[in-house]
Formats: sequence, structure tokens, C-alpha cells
Amino acid sequence: MPTDAQETGGDEVLAAERAHLAESRAALRRMREYARGLSADMAADWVSRQILESLLDKRVAALADHPDTPLFFGRLDADGADTEVPPTIHVGRRHVHDGDEGRPLVLDWRAPISRAFYQAGPDEPMGWRLRRRFGFRGGELTAFEDEPLDGRALGPSTILTDEIERPRTGPMRDIVATIQPEQDSIVRAELPRTVCVQGAPGTGKTAVGLHRAAYLLFTHRERLSRSGVLIVGPNRAFLSYISAVLPALGEVRVDQATIDDLLGAPLAAEPAATGALKGDARMAAVLDRALWRHLRRPEEGLVVTRGASRFRLADHEVREIAASLRGTMRYGNGRAAFAQRLAHQILIRMEQRGEAPDDRVQDQVARSKPVKALVELVWPKVTAEQVLFRLCSDAGFLRGAAKGVLDDDEQRALVWAKPARSHRTVKWTAADRALLDELNDLIERTSSLGHLVVDEAQDLSAMQLRALGRRCGTGSATVLGDLAQGTTAWSARSWKEVLHHLGQEGDVTELTLGFRVPGPVLDFAARLLPEIAPELEPPRSLRAGTGALDVRRVPDQVAGAVAACREALDREGSIGLIVPDAAVPAHAAALESAGLDHGVLGPESDGLGRLLVVPASLAKGLEYDHVVVAGPAEIVAAETRGLARLYVVLTRAVSTLTVVHESDLPARLVDVLERDS
Repeated sequence: MPTDAQETGGDEVLAAERAHLAESRAALRRMREYARGLSADMAADWVSRQILESLLDKRVAALADHPDTPLFFGRLDADGADTEVPPTIHVGRRHVHDGDEGRPLVLDWRAPISRAFYQAGPDEPMGWRLRRRFGFRGGELTAFEDEPLDGRALGPSTILTDEIERPRTGPMRDIVATIQPEQDSIVRAELPRTVCVQGAPGTGKTAVGLHRAAYLLFTHRERLSRSGVLIVGPNRAFLSYISAVLPALGEVRVDQATIDDLLGAPLAAEPAATGALKGDARMAAVLDRALWRHLRRPEEGLVVTRGASRFRLADHEVREIAASLRGTMRYGNGRAAFAQRLAHQILIRMEQRGEAPDDRVQDQVARSKPVKALVELVWPKVTAEQVLFRLCSDAGFLRGAAKGVLDDDEQRALVWAKPARSHRTVKWTAADRALLDELNDLIERTSSLGHLVVDEAQDLSAMQLRALGRRCGTGSATVLGDLAQGTTAWSARSWKEVLHHLGQEGDVTELTLGFRVPGPVLDFAARLLPEIAPELEPPRSLRAGTGALDVRRVPDQVAGAVAACREALDREGSIGLIVPDAAVPAHAAALESAGLDHGVLGPESDGLGRLLVVPASLAKGLEYDHVVVAGPAEIVAAETRGLARLYVVLTRAVSTLTVVHESDLPARLVDVLERDS
């Protein structure tokens, strides 16, 4: 959408903007050198010096200049009505100022004044008359487009479209140059507010969540530096894919983890039905009862000897103290409080005899052998592993804990057929890990973070969500996902349910306008929605994507996939060959025989490389310029929610999707192909 300024003076404008870019890079270099020259020697002690050195190192890292990434991507020109506002501002990934004059050369996209770059329009120009977007190739400024904010009808932004559609290899990029108004509203939601985003494929929900984390760190730097921000993703490959986004925005202090990183990696598998039962929210009540059933009824009182005196508590008094504490606090705290209450009653006996004991005497009594022995007898110290081991290996104990909560069949499903000898030798499953975390919190409180970003949240069980909710119990969360992409046996059916299990109250925003997935590809995959998520609105794509979809029936699926990959290698961009998990070795071997350089994506791999063989179970959250899907029928047949897995797989393409199949396609996809033909 060229303007008169571009037609008559484009070269001069480009030259001026390039000069501003060079000046900004030089200023950033000086800022980094200044930060590198700061010393931690001023710290008062060794510990403070180590902390200060770490902070300075992070500051230097945050000021890194990535030569292939433009420092600014936009500019706003003021209408002149407000003399307090600068006549022009450049909006970029971080703040850059002239070290000598303190003059801002680039304003951080998260600054309040920068909000207008995303939100200003003809109806509300917000005090600005012109928005300018810049086009870059590598780190070189190559083009610009001006958009008057006076309501003149203009076509779509070529620069914006090119940036959205630009082929990509390697990790996910930030989207600060292309954030849309509805995305910006989510990004800038305030810290106390929990936000839940239901996002169709290609709507940028993951990017929105990451940018909200960056915005909150900018806006609440001191608070979140103390309490922390955590990104939780579905697997290591996904976390590797998104790992470059926040550092590119200058944020290097955000932790990333999978649910297994937080709760512990599973050491064994189990039937999906058993895992789903263990993931049911009702298990929280069962675990709570199981833990407190470890308290025992005292059969005798307490006798404490102090010098020549003996002080007694009757058994009924001990029972009353234990009963008054039971269930009023966490198990571990209750155990400590029980010892102190017993000691306090002994001090009362001492005072009744004319003595004057102080708090130190109470602590001594609480640590005395008679009190410790009684506490261990009545309120024994237990671990989460001991409780869960007993629950799953002792049918009678489980019956008492699950009465009225789980039926007989469910109880039988939880009891191990061949129990391990002790809790130390058990190979815990993924569902067990969430139960252990629940028990650990019942024993000792789990510490909370300032903010938690949970991606693909629809795939987490109620017990896993409770575990994450404990980690933002005093903070807030950004919850991201797509109910249509739920592929686990316990996948959520509503976001209200997810928020409830997280212990959060929040607003649900639905993103249905896709920016990344071509229209024909998205429409093809959306034919599955009536089967997997009939309540969701079908997504729409901004991109026409002519020729983006190619569905081929072939006599040899593996050979057909190799041929499709060879064709894709002639185009620019990354390629993902997505296949059923069991077919990964065969496809990798076929690519090797064909002489096509490739990698294989694994749970712990970084996901880098031009051509990757991707197991269908790991495709969620990833995207590739060109996707080849081999064996859709086999992908569906491999899982209980196989149609949802296929929906995920079909929506990973940014430019083209080629579907190669021997067996019949799912009926809804056949129907749309027949109608199109």
C-alpha cells in the first residue's frame, strides 16, 4: 500500500531510516559495553557479589544485538496535538537510548506509548497521524510502508503479509512486528488477571502467551524477578522450538519446563484407562483421606520427667489435642504443632506446681524423647511415596480411603496386581507423579510463582492441572490451548473445567482467525471438528494459499513420502515429514537410502534441521513451511483420540501440506475431496 511519500521520496526515507538504524545499533553496543564494564566488587560480601555478578551477566545478555534481527520494526508520527508526546517514535524489541544525551532512539514495544502501534486506527488514532512499518531482509532495512490513521481506504499491508508468510527454519520467532489488536489486548492483560486463550491452529496463541510473559516482566520487573515466571510446554522438542523467542525480546530470566520436569519423569507406562482414573479430580479426596488415615489413636498418655518431677497427660487429653489439629493444617505442620501442643500442656502442669518455664523450656520438652516417641506413634512421619504405595498395594486401605468416592471397579483398577516390595522400588507412571505431587503438597506447602504460562493445557489431567495450580497459587496464569487438539485420554472438554482445576478465575478468549496456516489446509483439517470438538467455531485463515493442499493416494506410502519430501526440498523453508510413531524408523531409513539429509525429532531433541521426520505424537505446537503427512489412517488408528491427533498433524503447515496415503482417509476428509473434485 504505497503512499505519495514512498513514490516520490522513498530513497531518501530509506536512507534516513537506515541511518537511524545504524545509530541505534551503535548506541546499543555502547549500552552493552557500559553494562559489561560494571563491577560487582562494590558488594558488601561474597554472597552479594555472586548475586550481583549474575544480575550483571543477565543484563549484558539482555542487551545482545542479533545482527539478523531488526532493532525496530515500526514508527509512529504524532498528530501534534499533544506537545508532551515526541513527534516521532521508533518501536522495537527493546529500549535503546543515546548514552550521552539519554535520548530514546528505540522504544520497547511493551512501553505504554508503544501500545498505539498495535491499537491505533481510523476510529481511534490515539494521538498519532501515521503508522510506518519496515521491511527487513536479515538485519538490513529494505522497505517501508506508511499507513495514515485518518480513515483513508488502503489495501492490506504487503510488509505485514510477507513477515507472516516468511519461510522459517530453526526455532520459533517472535511476532512483535505482526501482533494484531485482539492479540495485543491479551498480551497487555494485567498481572493479577489470569487469561485463558482458546486458539485454533495458526492463530498465534503460543506466541501471544510468550509475549504476555515478556510484557509482564517488563511491566512488573522487580516483583517477578523475586517470584519468577515459568513456561510449561508439552515436551522438550516444543520448548526447544520456542526457546529463542524470549531471549530475542531481551528476557533471559524465564524458566521453561515440561510437566515431567516439574513432577518427575515417568519410569513406567500403564493402560490409558488407569491413567485417566488416576488423573481424575476425585483422587484428591482419596489422597487426602489416605494421608490422614495414618494418624493413630493414642492408647496411653504422656509422662515427661524434668529433674525430680514427673508431669503427666492422660490418654484422652492426647486424643483431644490430636483431634483438634487433624485436618486444620498440612500434615507436616500438624505433626510439628502436635509436639508443641503436648509440650505446652506439660508447661501448664509445671506452672501449676509453681515453676516459671519460658518458651525455651517448651521447645526442650517438644524435642524430648517421650514427646518425640509419642508423636511418632500417633502422628508418624510419612512420605508421599509411602502413602501412595500403601494405597495401591493394600486393597483394604484403599477401600477405606475411597469409600463413597470411587466405586468397586475403580478401586480394583487402582490396586496393583503385583505390588513392589517397597515404595523405594516402584516404577512410578506419569499419572502417579501427579498423585505424589498432590500428597507432597498435603504434607508440605508447594512454593508459588508470580506467573505461569501453560501451553497445550487441554492435554493435562485434572491432577496435573492441580499440580500446576499450586505453583501459581499466589500468582496468575496464562492458559493456552485448543480443545480440538486434545489427544490424551483425560483431555479437557471445557476451559471452565481447566481453570477450576488450576484454582484460577479468568476470562476465556477465543482466537479463530489464523495467520500462519493457509486457508485450504485449515478448511481441510476443520472438516474433522464436528467429530472432535463440535462446540468450537470453525477457524478462518487470512491466507488464500492457492495450491497449498495436495492429497495423494499412492501404492507405497513410504516411497510416496520420500518423493513428496524431495519435491519440498526444491522450495524454500523447513520441511516436516509427520508419520505414525511406529513408522518413524521405516521413513528415516527410506530418506537415508534416497540420499536425503534429514534428522529425526525425539522427545529430547532440539528439533533443528531443514528436513525432519516427526512422530505424530510430538507434532503438537510445532510448525513447518512444508508438511508431508504419511499414513493419516494409521495415525488415527494408533490412539483413542486419533482423529484429534490427525487434526493436530494436518495443521502444522505454514505454506504447503501434502497428504500421502494408501489406506482410506477418514470419511469427512473423503467427503470434502469428492466435492472439491
